[in-house]
Amino acid sequence: MLNLVVVFGYAQNEPIAQEDEYFTVRGSVREKYSYEPIPKAAIQVNGGTYITTGYDGNFKIKVKVGDQVIISHEDFQTVYHTIKSNDRLLIEVYPQDPKPTQKELRKKTIQAFNQLIDSADTYLKNDAERSIQFIADALDKSVSQPQNAEAYQTLGDLYMYWGQYDLSVTNYKIALQNQDKSETKIKLAKAYTANKNYKKGIDTYKSIKENELTNYQKTELYEGLGDVYLKTKEITKAIDSYEKSLDFATTYAIGPKITDLNSKIAQAYNAAGNTQKAKTLFNSSLNLAEQESKKRSVEEKVTVAEFNNENRNYDDEISLRKEVVEDVKTIEADSIISNNSPITPQKQNYKIGNALILQKKYDEAIPYLDESIVEADKRGDLEVKKDAQRRKVDVFERLGEYDKAKIEFEAFMASVDKLYLKKQQEISQSARVSRNLIENQLRIKSLENDRELSRSRYELTTERNRTQSIIIYSLISGLTLLLIAAYFTYKYIKGQRLANNMLALKSLRSQMNPHFIFNALNSVNSFIAVNDERTANKYLSDFSFLMRAVLENSEEDFIPLKKEIELLELYTKLEHFRFKDKFDYTIDINDSIDVDDFEIPPMLLQPYIENAVWHGLRYKKERGMLKIEIKPISKDEISISIIDDGVGRERSKILKTDNQKKHNSKGLSNIKKRIQILNDMYKDKVDVSIEDYQNTKDTGTRVEVTLKKD
Repeated sequence: MLNLVVVFGYAQNEPIAQEDEYFTVRGSVREKYSYEPIPKAAIQVNGGTYITTGYDGNFKIKVKVGDQVIISHEDFQTVYHTIKSNDRLLIEVYPQDPKPTQKELRKKTIQAFNQLIDSADTYLKNDAERSIQFIADALDKSVSQPQNAEAYQTLGDLYMYWGQYDLSVTNYKIALQNQDKSETKIKLAKAYTANKNYKKGIDTYKSIKENELTNYQKTELYEGLGDVYLKTKEITKAIDSYEKSLDFATTYAIGPKITDLNSKIAQAYNAAGNTQKAKTLFNSSLNLAEQESKKRSVEEKVTVAEFNNENRNYDDEISLRKEVVEDVKTIEADSIISNNSPITPQKQNYKIGNALILQKKYDEAIPYLDESIVEADKRGDLEVKKDAQRRKVDVFERLGEYDKAKIEFEAFMASVDKLYLKKQQEISQSARVSRNLIENQLRIKSLENDRELSRSRYELTTERNRTQSIIIYSLISGLTLLLIAAYFTYKYIKGQRLANNMLALKSLRSQMNPHFIFNALNSVNSFIAVNDERTANKYLSDFSFLMRAVLENSEEDFIPLKKEIELLELYTKLEHFRFKDKFDYTIDINDSIDVDDFEIPPMLLQPYIENAVWHGLRYKKERGMLKIEIKPISKDEISISIIDDGVGRERSKILKTDNQKKHNSKGLSNIKKRIQILNDMYKDKVDVSIEDYQNTKDTGTRVEVTLKKD
C-alpha cells in the first residue's frame, strides 16, 4: 500500500503553450524510495479523458493550461494536479505502513473498547448522557459476549446511581445473558431491592453459589441479604445475615465493611427494640470509623445521633452533632460536601435546634436555627433554610412572641416561593434528562438489534438454509426487545410523571400553609386591636392550637377526613368568634358516613370557608348563615357542601376595595392546581363545583366537593 504523493515538474526546453491551446504532457508514477514504477494508475483530465500508466509507470495525455489532472490508484490517495506548463510530470508516492494482521486489529479493537468503558465510568456520576454515549460507542466496538456483558453491566451501574432501578434491572439481566458472573448477580439483587422487589432480591441472592465468590463478594452477599431482611422487617434473619457477613469481613480483614456491618447490626437491634445492645454496637462502630477516616467517622456520628434522637437521648444526640459541625470544617478544607450529604453543617445545626425544641429549651434552640439558616443561605440549600425558618416560627409561637413569629413567617413564605421556582426548574431539567436517557437506552437497544441482524446476514453467506431460521428468530427477538423497552419506557415515564406530580403537590401545599397562617395572623392582629385582653388570650390559645395542627399536617400528602373536619370546626369557630354578629354556622355530618374511611389532602376545604366568610357573609347587612354538610353519594363516595347565603360572587367583586382588587389570592388558585394534579394521579378522586345558592338579592354561594375512597 502506498500513501501521500509528491509531484515534480521537469522542463523540456519547449515553448510554453498558450491558454486554450492543447498539448501533450508526458509523465510517470513511481514509488519514492525504490523508484519502482506503479502500473495501472488511472489518469483523468477534468474527470473526463481516461488512460492508465503502462508497466513502466509512464503515461502521455493531451491537456491545456488550467486543466486538472487526477491520478488515482487503490494503493495511494488520489492526487489532483493543475497544469501550468508543458513540463514533464513525475509523481512519487511514499510507502504506507504494512497492513495490520487480524491479531493486531483485534488488539486495537479491545483497547478502544476498554478506553470507552473507562470513559463511561469516569462520567457515570457527573454526566449520565455522556456516559451512555460512551457505552453505546463501546457496544459498537464490542467483538465478544464478555465485552457485551461488561458494557451492559456498566449501563446497569449508571441507572442504579441515577435511581432508575427498573432500567438497571433490565440491563443487568442482559449482561447476565451475555456472561454469567457472580458480580453481576449481586448487583442485580441490589437493584431488585432498591426497586422494592424484595422477593426477587432474596431469590437472586440465594441463587448465587458461595464457592464461586471472592472473599469480598461473600461479605457483599450476606450484607445485601441483611439489607433486604431489614426492609421486610425480618429482624432475626437480618441480624443473622449481617453477622455472617461480619465474620467474613473480620476473617479477611476487610476494614470498611467491619465498620459498616457493626453499624447495620446496631440498627437492626434498635429496630427489634433492643436499644442497649444497639448502643454497645454503635459505640464499637464509632471507634472503628474513627480509625478508618475522618469522613467515615463523621458519617457514623450522624448515624448514631439519629439513633439517639429516635430513642429521645437528646443530650447525647446534641453532643455528637456539635462534634460533626466541628469535624466538617476539617473535611471541607480538602473536599467539597454537597447539599445532598447528611453531614452538612446546616442540617446538623437544624437538628441540634430541633432536639433542643423537643427538650423545650426554646431560647437555646434559636441560635442553632439561625446558624442553620446562615449556612443554608451560603450554600444555596433552600430546603433546610425553609425548614429552619418554619421551626423558628414554632419556637416564637411557643414563647408567645407573635410579632417575631409573623416576621419569620414572611421570611418563610419568601423561601417557599424561591424553593417552588427552583423545584419547577428541577422538574423541567429532570424531564429533559429523563427523555435523553430513554432515547439513549432505545438507541442502545436498536444498536444491539442491528448487531444481531448483521450477524444473521453474515451467517447467511455461509449457511443459507440454517441462517434463514436465525434471521426470523432474530427479528422476533428484536421485536420482543423493542416491546419490552417500550413497556419499561412507559413504566418509567409514568413513574417520573407521578414523582413530578407529588413534587408539585408538595410545593403547592408549602405555599398554601404560609398563605393561610399569614391571613390568620392578620386576623389575630385585627382582633386584638378591638377586644379585651382576656378574650384575645382565649382567641390566641385556639389559634395557637390550630396553627400547630396545620404545620404538622403540612408534611403529609393525605390526612384522615376526621382530622380535617376537626380543623375546619376550629377554624370556623375562630371566624365566628370574630364575626359573631355577621353569621351563624352549622356543621352537619350524616350518621351513615364513617369519616375514618376517607382521606383528604390537608387544607383543601379551608379556602372555600374563608371565601364564604370574607367575601360573602362579611358584606351581608343582616345576619347570615354558613352550612357545612357532609352526605353520602354512594358506598365509596361522599359530598361535602359549603353553603353561605352571603352577597354572592358578583356583588362581592363590586364591593371589593381597589387595594383588594389589586391583590390576587393564591388560595383558590392553588386549590385548582392541586385538584387538577390529584385527579390526574388518582382518576378523578376529587371534584369541585361552585354555583349560586339561591335566586334572591343575596344569591349566596354553594361549593360542592365530591370525594372518593382510594
